[in-house]
Amino acid sequence: MRVSTEPELSRHGFAWTLLLVLMLSALLRGVFPAADPPWNPTVGIVWHDEGAWVHNARNKALFGAWSLDAWNPMYIAPVFTALEYAAFDLFGVGVRQARLVPAAAGLASVWLLALGVARLGGRRAGLIAAALLGTNYVYVMWNRAALMEGPAVAFMVASWYCYVRARSQPVWAWAAGACALLAFFTKASAAFFVAALALDACVTLAVGRARLQVGAARRDADGDPRPGAWHTLAALSVCGALALALFVLPNWTEYRFYNWQMSVLRKPSYDLKSLIDRVTWFPILHDVLTRMWFVLALGVAAALGLLARLRHAAAGERLLLLWLALGTTELILHDVGNERRFVVFIPALVGLASLALGRDRVVVHGSAAGTSRGRALLALPVVLFASYVVAGALLRLAFLYEISPNVRLAAAVAVIFTAAVYGTWPRIPLALSRHGWTQKGACAVALLVSLGQVAQFVQWAAGRSYKNYHASIEVGRRVPPGTLVHGKLANGLALENGIRPIFVGRGFGNYDDRKTRDDVRYILTYVAPSVGYESQASQPVIAEVLDAYPGRTIIMTFDVAETATGHDRAALIDKFGTGSR
Repeated sequence: MRVSTEPELSRHGFAWTLLLVLMLSALLRGVFPAADPPWNPTVGIVWHDEGAWVHNARNKALFGAWSLDAWNPMYIAPVFTALEYAAFDLFGVGVRQARLVPAAAGLASVWLLALGVARLGGRRAGLIAAALLGTNYVYVMWNRAALMEGPAVAFMVASWYCYVRARSQPVWAWAAGACALLAFFTKASAAFFVAALALDACVTLAVGRARLQVGAARRDADGDPRPGAWHTLAALSVCGALALALFVLPNWTEYRFYNWQMSVLRKPSYDLKSLIDRVTWFPILHDVLTRMWFVLALGVAAALGLLARLRHAAAGERLLLLWLALGTTELILHDVGNERRFVVFIPALVGLASLALGRDRVVVHGSAAGTSRGRALLALPVVLFASYVVAGALLRLAFLYEISPNVRLAAAVAVIFTAAVYGTWPRIPLALSRHGWTQKGACAVALLVSLGQVAQFVQWAAGRSYKNYHASIEVGRRVPPGTLVHGKLANGLALENGIRPIFVGRGFGNYDDRKTRDDVRYILTYVAPSVGYESQASQPVIAEVLDAYPGRTIIMTFDVAETATGHDRAALIDKFGTGSR
């Protein structure tokens, strides 16, 4: 790896350029705020989930009580619920107001990732990180949806940034621990990040003494990392105890139901076949990794290079690696079927790719080539799986949305590449660490990638629709405020009116009395592409509600936007027939 002789960017130049990137990032997140999320093709956003997850915040803002029925997502996402209520309380209830929270959180994450990467790899690397994350099409779109993924990931980025700063200023570790737990209480699947933060703090303590003894000059330049690690563990313990005492234990029955029975026990299968399926499907099912393939490939290569110098890497850089490793493990154990679960990897991959582009300026750090073959073989399973992910994310275009042929093709390429790496060791890592690029070249590549992402946004904007927004307004014109309406789609279409939706889930959320709620006159559900499509199940629970009222009548139908067909329709149904009651 070459030593850079190019001057560092000035503080003034960094600040102004970062401001321009943030302005573009804000524009991408803020323009057309009521437009439908992408649906042809989709990025995994289920639009009618927005109303379902802001249900309690909307209840409080409109009707003065958090809980009005048996669907209470505040027990699984209390921080998200509180933030959404703050937006509703300040600006009123609506689609735009609901989406303001993830948009602001996403913009903050761009800023904080840039500052953190700049501390680790220089100001140009920080600007590259801001550009790649600020324009990432999938990340932008999830920052525009009133769902938990965007804010949860933003809290992870905030925690990571504070942890980077804690190396030289241990007091920042308290913010790192608090933000990690805020991420968890925004979306419970962020538990892996809390574990990653705690694990990296333990690793820092384990290797800190040896590093300080070997490199006194490094100690003088960067400070002793161990106080920050101790503070991080203390912060996680104290903040965790407070959350346990103030929220979890007082609401234990509901908390356990939503976070364990509903989220863990109800959904995934843990048999061997299911685990193998999740491993092989990981890069094949969804478009997110394909859309950001350059960042994926460079970020994974940087992560593999980081393995060779794990003990000597900065704590913040090592945390990016653990972020990817534990996040991948969590998905394989739990679920890779939903594209939203992959959003969590975007900032970590951008961070690693930006350090490679702007600081190292090689594909693989030079220390990897200096590792013996015997030691490198310890990482063979990781190298094989990483190669499979990178290959699969690109080669899936050969048989788009087909699983078996893409799995076989990607596996063959991964096996051949891994065999070549170890069979010729260390020639491939040596070649990847020798031929670098200039800082101007790195910035040019980042600009090119960012323009490609913006082009995807422009393509969406040119064909954007407002079907869901207008449908919600039409519901409000048809039924007066406070009217009870059955169905998950009632939640989805509740943000531009004053109805009181009664969510019905399979085994939860007003399920037990679904057939006997005669006080609820109306039902909202899909009729195309199929009746009850919002449940995405072979036997939608809303069909059971419909069957319980054979005299029902469709009052009106209206266009909504969910599938790539462009012909989705929802219906407002009177359970008792038009003119009854």
